[in-house]
Amino acid sequence: MHGGMSAGELVAEGIRKDFPGGTRALDGVSFTARPGRVLTLLGPSGCGKSTLLRVVAGLEAPTDGRLTLDGRPLDGVPPGKRDVGFVFQNYALYPHLSVTRNLSLGLEARGLPRGEIDERIRETAQMLGIGELLGRRPGQLSGGQQQRVALGRALVRRPRLYLMDEPLSNLDALLREGMRAELKGLFRRLGATVLYVTHDQAEAMSLSDEILLLREGRALQCAAPLEIYERPADLFTATFIGSPRLTVWRGRAEGGIFVGGAARIPLPRELAHGPTIDLGVRPEHVVVSVGPLPDAWPARLEVAEPLGDRALLTLRVGDETLRAFSPHRAWPDSLFASVDSARFLWFDGETGRRLESGTAGGLDWCP
Repeated sequence: MHGGMSAGELVAEGIRKDFPGGTRALDGVSFTARPGRVLTLLGPSGCGKSTLLRVVAGLEAPTDGRLTLDGRPLDGVPPGKRDVGFVFQNYALYPHLSVTRNLSLGLEARGLPRGEIDERIRETAQMLGIGELLGRRPGQLSGGQQQRVALGRALVRRPRLYLMDEPLSNLDALLREGMRAELKGLFRRLGATVLYVTHDQAEAMSLSDEILLLREGRALQCAAPLEIYERPADLFTATFIGSPRLTVWRGRAEGGIFVGGAARIPLPRELAHGPTIDLGVRPEHVVVSVGPLPDAWPARLEVAEPLGDRALLTLRVGDETLRAFSPHRAWPDSLFASVDSARFLWFDGETGRRLESGTAGGLDWCP
């Protein structure tokens, strides 16, 4: 469908960005955004993800590092010549122009023939389901419709690279979920290279082929969503990805045993670790029972929150809390909780790095 479009491979190496006054917004970030895939920049606000997107767009110049698109350096290439389509979170539509004009302006500026402009607008409007809105102005559109027009403005240009800065954050939760599914289908049909910024880990998990997790301007891990969930690089990544969040017990190693809270757990023999160690347990890996199970901890039920088809239980185990998913039922106050030891996540108490039993290698660190 996009005959003239070739998806671009974007390579970033050691991108650094210092702002006047000494703030370092980006601290040596490297990644590759591959054609036909969605790479999401994820992290808490202030982690540098929007700055990184602006550097790629050419709206900010990096202090150091290099960017190439399909092997060609982007140094000094102005935003208009970079062949990128940018979708902002505030839509940035021209309020006094019709939807058609909002879509056609960029193409007119490039001197495309009228027939081709009309054809591209028709095709894009059909793809986004905004055909009947073409005569309206942005003020006459709902948030979701404005979002589609903003997407259309990027799509109609057929760039090699799409940059999306929290495009769904202004929509209400229900609409956001619907748009998320639409976007995912759209990205797949386009076969485009997409760099997508969000602070919402559910959005990142559902939309991405790869996630680049940023914190304070540094890349912590770059991997497929499931890989980051199952094999997080460090404690921050493990608690940031996954909802509800991981339970963490701080403890120490005593003669091959983890001692933390109420737990005494044999440590995997090959685990290389210092004296302090953190244990991470995801709520979905906890099994709750009324009767004792082998290796189960006695627990007291503090609160049960219904979440759709199951409940989230907050349990008291010794002097620690533990969150667990369970089927809906009337649980007694006294329970037992157990976790398959293969599901434990171990972290170095000093550095926060995840400890792996067996091989130390095999983790996807960002280059």
